[in-house]
Amino acid sequence: MPVRPRATDAVTAALAPMVWGSTYLVTTEFLPENRPLLAATVRALPSGLLLVLVTRSLPRGAWIGRAAVLGVLNIGAFFALLFVAAYRLPGGIAALIGSLQPMLVLGLAVPLLGERARGRDLAACLLGTAGVALLVGASATALDPVGVAAALGCAGCMALGIVLTKRWGRPAGLVAFTGWQLALGGLFLLPLTLLFEGLPQRVTTVNLTAYGYLCLVGAVFAYTVWFRGVERLPAVAVSLLGLLSPVVAALLGLVVLGQGFTPPQLAGAAAVLAGIVLAQLPSLRPARPQRKESHEHRNRPGRRDQVRRTGVPSA
Repeated sequence: MPVRPRATDAVTAALAPMVWGSTYLVTTEFLPENRPLLAATVRALPSGLLLVLVTRSLPRGAWIGRAAVLGVLNIGAFFALLFVAAYRLPGGIAALIGSLQPMLVLGLAVPLLGERARGRDLAACLLGTAGVALLVGASATALDPVGVAAALGCAGCMALGIVLTKRWGRPAGLVAFTGWQLALGGLFLLPLTLLFEGLPQRVTTVNLTAYGYLCLVGAVFAYTVWFRGVERLPAVAVSLLGLLSPVVAALLGLVVLGQGFTPPQLAGAAAVLAGIVLAQLPSLRPARPQRKESHEHRNRPGRRDQVRRTGVPSA
């Protein structure tokens, strides 16, 4: 029986995209330059192997293939495309393209999950995308087509990963399920990293600290709570939580880099939050309490029975 979503489920799942909102800042400020595949591999593979060792659980049977597919979609290809987009596009443009992901989820959920496309969900998706557009603004520079393709592919991978994760469920504990995907996604990335980038000649303490943050916080913690949210929340509702990433990225730009907030950006952030709340409301609506008659009331004689036996109507 599916678990009815609660407000705490949405709040917990929201922690993941909030953490991911720091990825762009960490990538551009604290990691070696032009190493997107290395960053993705270091983020995924060590954390996945750690969780597999802790849980001592491996996929079996049909789940070997399913775990590999989910690992590539949710982790491997997603991480690679994410870091390529982060290196080759302005952060705001990458975020704007990524905001199309809930629309893709909405389209995929109809044939793959049998969910009905509701006007409320469509409105929430449009509101979220419009909010991201206001938040990041327009780019005055020519866009790198490779970066644009990577951002679109990133959104597609995440959308299909969310829908298939809901369709297939999970055969093991949440931590083990997360570890499988991180490990298999990291193994998918490793040969690409060695082939196209290799290893840097010098890694600083700052680099190692940043990699550790992306591995433990950005992968182990964030993906565990994210997959929990994917399991418990409707597909469109959980996908819209991902739009918190550009909001957090903009806030970090304000606090850490001293970037200002314009009135349109404030309006955009408000629109994103409104879209997220709009998508969550139907699933988090409290269930109506069922009226239960007490045992005493059920066994209490009816008016006619009491009149028939005693000649006195019941009070």
